[in-house]
Amino acid sequence: MVVEVLPGIFRIEVPLPKNPLRSVNSYVILGDDRNLIIDTGMNREECREVLDKGLAEIGLDLSRTDIFLTHYHADHMGLAPHVATPNSKVFMSREDSAVISEKEYWRDMLKYALLNGFPPVDPQEAIRKHPGYRYGPLERMNITHLKDGGRLKVGRYNLKVVITPGHTVGHSCLYEPGEKLLFSGDHILGDITPNISLWSEKGDPLGDYLESLDRVAEMEIGLTLPGHRTRIRNAGKRIAELKEHHKERAREIEVLLEEGEMNGFTVASRMTWDMTYDSFDDFPIMQKWFALGEAIAHLRYLEVGKRVFSKTVSGQILYHL
Repeated sequence: MVVEVLPGIFRIEVPLPKNPLRSVNSYVILGDDRNLIIDTGMNREECREVLDKGLAEIGLDLSRTDIFLTHYHADHMGLAPHVATPNSKVFMSREDSAVISEKEYWRDMLKYALLNGFPPVDPQEAIRKHPGYRYGPLERMNITHLKDGGRLKVGRYNLKVVITPGHTVGHSCLYEPGEKLLFSGDHILGDITPNISLWSEKGDPLGDYLESLDRVAEMEIGLTLPGHRTRIRNAGKRIAELKEHHKERAREIEVLLEEGEMNGFTVASRMTWDMTYDSFDDFPIMQKWFALGEAIAHLRYLEVGKRVFSKTVSGQILYHL
């Protein structure tokens, strides 16, 4: 389905089969000399067919089209090599580009999940089944790095790059100050909360995310076009809601730890999740994975604030007040 959301800006809703997110929004901005695609969908047939049909409906000349990737997750970049031509530039932050170039990324992620109590699994099978691995781009891309404050001029729109770490280490938004327009990727979503996960002994992605929200809150925004679901008319209100959500999650974890020390997986299993399953045990394995990553991110945030502490015992990281 193609919708012209503003003059010269089109949204293609690309499906994400059997995924709670349902779809990803791919935006196309038409220019005089160059066009721009913002995010693409997963590298799978169902996504490819809808994206190709939408681009054909718009009448896009791919030889005059560049691609901006808000971040490295497969649902946003999987089809970038498919739509890129030899004349195309693929834009992404240097920080996120470095992640997809890291050879041991998936193994390191799994290793840290096991340290946090994730049930033992066959490493090869776990990696193969992860949608980020299965549906990511098959071909390597020649990426042009954009820095915070960088500019992209496309038609009537003068877009400013805003690096917003949190959802990923180098997540990027595009802001058009004249139109008070923000392409928010997964930084700000309307009726769902972006997943903030941690899979490393380093970093504080939730702390980074909250700081990024504060930075965006200072911008004058009339309309936000997110990476999933519906447009957002009041960015300031939504940012306040997202901040409160994560503060409530942090408080919930502190209450759980009053029962005693726990590993991350146990914490995740006892947190409140907006899911249709009767219990955490019924969650599909990948939903348990995402829940653990979010639990660890909140635990690290609390640890940085010296509200929670951790120790390693018999190969397991345990958290306590």
